[in-house]
Amino acid sequence: MKMKLAAALAATMAVGATCAFAANPFVDVPTDSWAYKSVVELADSGIIQGVDGTHFEGGRNITRYEAAEIVAKAMAHMDKASVEQRALINKLADEYADELNNLGVRVSALENKVGNVKLTGDFRLRYINQDGDKNGAGKVKDDDSWSYRLRLRANAQVNDRATVTYGWSTDNQSFGNNDAASEDDQTYTDLANVSYNIGSNWNVLAGRYNYVMGNSYGYLYGDSFDGAQLKYATDSFAATAGYGKFKRGLIGGNDYADGTENKDAAKTAYGELEGFFGNGSAAGVYYNNIMVGDNASSIGDVDVWGVYGSVNIGSKWNALANYENYAADKEFSNGDDSADMIYGKLTYGKAAFAAPKSWDLWVEYLQADNLTDTFVGSTNTWRNDNLMNNVESWGAGVDYTFAKNAQFQLMQSFASSAKDGDNDPGEETRAQFVFVF
Repeated sequence: MKMKLAAALAATMAVGATCAFAANPFVDVPTDSWAYKSVVELADSGIIQGVDGTHFEGGRNITRYEAAEIVAKAMAHMDKASVEQRALINKLADEYADELNNLGVRVSALENKVGNVKLTGDFRLRYINQDGDKNGAGKVKDDDSWSYRLRLRANAQVNDRATVTYGWSTDNQSFGNNDAASEDDQTYTDLANVSYNIGSNWNVLAGRYNYVMGNSYGYLYGDSFDGAQLKYATDSFAATAGYGKFKRGLIGGNDYADGTENKDAAKTAYGELEGFFGNGSAAGVYYNNIMVGDNASSIGDVDVWGVYGSVNIGSKWNALANYENYAADKEFSNGDDSADMIYGKLTYGKAAFAAPKSWDLWVEYLQADNLTDTFVGSTNTWRNDNLMNNVESWGAGVDYTFAKNAQFQLMQSFASSAKDGDNDPGEETRAQFVFVF
């Protein structure tokens, strides 16, 4: 029953939350509790009342009838729920159908809401400044420092098992680039997929989706990937396998800046095993067999092994570590057929778009071998390519939610140097406003 209650609270927290700073009605929920914010928001929304109005008794097992009451109140907030939240509420409603009927709540009422289409998006205004290395790589100055990106998403819940997602993006539009014909400046469809749940644990995803391995940081390019994957997931374990083709950047088969033809997009078969722990921590291991094809700078097929761990320490701290190894058929830029990446990040706090005045601070360390830039991509990184490749570098940043759905983010690299040779990269300063809707 504890697991069902946790699922209900997770589903209703974002649905019913109205005030991040409402008064705490429960004398037995201290302000330093990991659950304090969620409990207060749920109580303020009227979704939970505690035991006697003044005590929450969070360690007590609840009855199915009490759990059904929580689900019924979550159903009343369905109009504010996301597609994923509606699907979870629907699943809980099926679980507690008998109890809900006794409460006079018709579970069939959910069916009229499931088919709704939810439109979301985000807008980013970004400033980057970076000096170049000896060869001028990485230089971002003047008008090219400013750029914007707009993304729109449409999520349609077809039924209780199937979800259709479509996404459109302007990509990064530089204020200093007036060449509208540039491939990098064209708008494009970055998401177009169908997600289908098979039973309670299996999911099939097919179409165009973001290709990201767990919480990993490394080289892998993560934008606009066409493929299909099968995933098995429980509360404590997940296994993922997939196959597809990259669609953006050099690894996606786009031509080089000098006009050199880059014939084929790289394909990959991938798999991942992950474990999840009660305090939100996670760990995973993943593998990719990347088939480069006839790229102009082909290095043959590449085998990628990676492992990551994300550990929550108390209610405020998170430590992330990631390691990747690339083994190629031919030599990389470092004259070897193997390249490694080591990454670590320590974060204090959590800036949430739904919680004004929330913030976090972080510091990171990166050490990456000289891997050909065909594989330097955007997976979970804010850095430009010469600060990801053949580099040892530190970084620090702050994220602050200054209003609901509006966040300011500041990032700075420091103590950066070339791992091999003396062609040190210039330090990068990045500041950006991000708005979600």
